[in-house]
Amino acid sequence: MVIGAGPAGLTAAYQLAKAGDPVLVAEADDVVGGISRTVERDGWRFDIGGHRFFTKVAPVEDLWNEILPAEDFLLRPRKSRIFYKGKYYDYPLRAFNALINLGPKEAFLCGCSYLRARIAPPKDQTNYEGWLVARFGWRLYRTFFKTYTEKVWGVPVSEMPADFAAQRVKNLDLGKAILNALTPKRNQTEITTLIEEFRYPKFGPGMMWEVCREKVEKLGGRVLMETRVDTIHIEGGRATGVTLSGGGASRFEPASHVISSMPMAELVAALDPPPPPEVRSAGADLHYRDFLTVALVVPVEAGFPDNWIYVHAPDVEVGRIQNFGQWSPYMVREGTTCLGLEYFVFEGDRLWESDDDTLIAMATRELDALGLVTPDKVERGYVVRVKKAYPYYDFKYRENVATVVAWLASNAPNVHLVGRNGMHKYNNQDHSMFTAMLTVENIHGANNDIWAVNVEEEYHEEGPATDARPGAGTGRDAPMLPWREGSDSPR
Repeated sequence: MVIGAGPAGLTAAYQLAKAGDPVLVAEADDVVGGISRTVERDGWRFDIGGHRFFTKVAPVEDLWNEILPAEDFLLRPRKSRIFYKGKYYDYPLRAFNALINLGPKEAFLCGCSYLRARIAPPKDQTNYEGWLVARFGWRLYRTFFKTYTEKVWGVPVSEMPADFAAQRVKNLDLGKAILNALTPKRNQTEITTLIEEFRYPKFGPGMMWEVCREKVEKLGGRVLMETRVDTIHIEGGRATGVTLSGGGASRFEPASHVISSMPMAELVAALDPPPPPEVRSAGADLHYRDFLTVALVVPVEAGFPDNWIYVHAPDVEVGRIQNFGQWSPYMVREGTTCLGLEYFVFEGDRLWESDDDTLIAMATRELDALGLVTPDKVERGYVVRVKKAYPYYDFKYRENVATVVAWLASNAPNVHLVGRNGMHKYNNQDHSMFTAMLTVENIHGANNDIWAVNVEEEYHEEGPATDARPGAGTGRDAPMLPWREGSDSPR
């Protein structure tokens, strides 16, 4: 039994089906892919978050190529910029571009701030703010990091730990950014953010998972859509099956193993009989950051050349803007492009609860305020909401996850946690797939430690692709963030 038809769930199902194992996948949504889905509305396609297909994990790369033929991948140039105070800065930072935009006086002050920070760095570099200031100086930190990061996570940067900074901007200090600007070369991969090209399925990332679903079914597996897992039954120290609901009916499905990519909090709540109070409390205390995209259709000439733009302007609420036509021309209709304005939210907050017309009007105003597109060029809009897009790493999450995992290991060892939400771990798509691949190997007798996937700071920075078996490390962790007791929102 596989719960969830995102990258982790479908990877597990595909690997099991190839091995001849009977497999059933239950997906609560009406589309496969999880956050890596492609949403289609009236002929336009939207990528939820922007998914570059680049990995250092060779088995994942091989599986991508096994699922989709080469002709279904496009090789796309990577272009992104930062919007700040009415100007657009190349990202990664380019010395000449930054100098022109900042102006001589501000550039001089930023340089002085940088040198001061290098000579006398902040004493406390355990938090995100101190770590970044030590490498960029206060002025560049405020320009290029502070506002955007606080939009994404909803908490002050000074309350986030430094490990998040190390993951996101490993090796990208100002000196290296300037060196890269002065000595450019294609396919620079020494620094995470300097990868210049990536592969992309021509109809978006969901194309990968739609084809994967078809392959699972051709191999004899079953994929049930709009089907929820209400109960995971535990008896005699093992999971014996699940109760599913869908189409107005419920039924029991026996299972020898349960592979779960559903949010860990929901999995704990579904266990029957219920685990001890401390386990239920740990599950209920896991939190998430949610996400919505407002996609606006505009004439192709009203678009911009970037894949996405990071919006560091504090006077608008949008955090990032995708140009889906720049990801793939197959995502849009001829003569148009579609701009996806991304908002990082908590389920139930003001933006989440706003109706679609209100959000479309707000996004239209913000495009105008940013000087990108005037309101008369917006032809129509769509809103896509995604629950539990990002596991939220408060200061208790490690303890909570460990409590749940330890209980399952002792009381239901055939319940296997995989993927981003299944493990409450900030995995990328490739990491999620790899945890599923290793889990299937474990079911067939291996002894992989899936919790060793994505544990170290370096990811795309250096070195060729590798098998990246547990112990070698494959990626990055995510920030630990404060959470107020008894609250549904961060401090």
